[in-house]
Amino acid sequence: MGRALNVASVLEGSVRKSGNRVRIAVQLVKVADGYPLWSETYDRTLDDIFAVQDDIAQSVVKELREALLGEAPDSKEPARVKAEVAAAAKGRAASSEAHRLYLQGRHLLDRLNPEDTATGIVHLKQALELDPGHALAWVHLANAYINQGGYGWTPIDEGYGKAREAAARAVELAPDLAEAHAALGRIQAMYDWDWRGAEASYRRALELAPGNAEVLLGASVAAQCRGHVDEAVQLGRRAVEQDPLGSTGYSRLGFSYRAAGLFADAETALRKALELSPQRIITHLLLAMALLDQGRKEEALIEAEAEPAEWARLLALVVVHDAAGRKAEGDAALRDLETNHSIDAPYQIAAAHATRGDADAAFAWLERAIQERDSGIAFSRSERLFRGLHQDPRWEAFQRKVGFEE
Repeated sequence: MGRALNVASVLEGSVRKSGNRVRIAVQLVKVADGYPLWSETYDRTLDDIFAVQDDIAQSVVKELREALLGEAPDSKEPARVKAEVAAAAKGRAASSEAHRLYLQGRHLLDRLNPEDTATGIVHLKQALELDPGHALAWVHLANAYINQGGYGWTPIDEGYGKAREAAARAVELAPDLAEAHAALGRIQAMYDWDWRGAEASYRRALELAPGNAEVLLGASVAAQCRGHVDEAVQLGRRAVEQDPLGSTGYSRLGFSYRAAGLFADAETALRKALELSPQRIITHLLLAMALLDQGRKEEALIEAEAEPAEWARLLALVVVHDAAGRKAEGDAALRDLETNHSIDAPYQIAAAHATRGDADAAFAWLERAIQERDSGIAFSRSERLFRGLHQDPRWEAFQRKVGFEE
């Protein structure tokens, strides 16, 4: 576990339950030699399970500072540690059942497919029925609605409208909750194309929680949207360091690596994302593009065909078949893409035409994407498939239409 998480110490433990009582035994173990640095046992009722969690956190923080960092305790230590733990628990549920439902919802959302997202929304709504003041549940409900609208699983206006309401509720309940500001920034970037607003939201989120993986990932995406790919990579790497077992982080980092031209690194990150969550959409598409960028056309075709989202699979097939000189197959994939996904994927259709050198069709579909408010447009500045359009005077005009001023 220590090697997987890339940490020097691991907190492990066990829980035994009898009726309404639980016994929680925990120990902090040194990864290098398995030596226990600290251990404790807690006997509590389920009614105060959050108090147990806070007690454990406070004990671990104190032990880490003394045993690992060599910091001597002082009279202000207990109050300082208690405040730090309280800050980390910001936005948490008030009941254990709401917290359980929230965790189930979050797990399902990370799998990133229509069915699990819909089920995750059900769990989050159930959590909010039990605890309407659960700010983090509102945050992830907003993220779920963003995914539904952004990936065409619901009408985009409907998805982002619900997301905005949920994010606003989270900010209202917990104005200093970093994840709430990150969710708002995601809406500003992906739907509003309000780049200054998104930058301000993520700046605030990073001020509140500079080590939060979710916030770092969101800031990475926003940086990539603005074309700052080196910054996106740095933020993505920090996010993965904080959450090395989350598939979303590796998928987004792979996306940023490819935008930066680091194709082998992109391949590694994307394969890790699929290892952690094989059901993810878009990741096979991104992996196919990273392999194609390395000249590995047949491997790219395998990944393109494995993509579960039809619009993403068809885009991958257009690009891969064209690169391999299979024009008829590429034509067929493009026809299917235009016929079946003119509403939910005009941005991808534009990308397909751009890779074929058909600038007129590409710009026509980009205009369609603006009209449909296709959230893919947010990535147009850093997407390599559009590089052939950059010297066309229509490119800068298009960029200004979607809010890029410089």
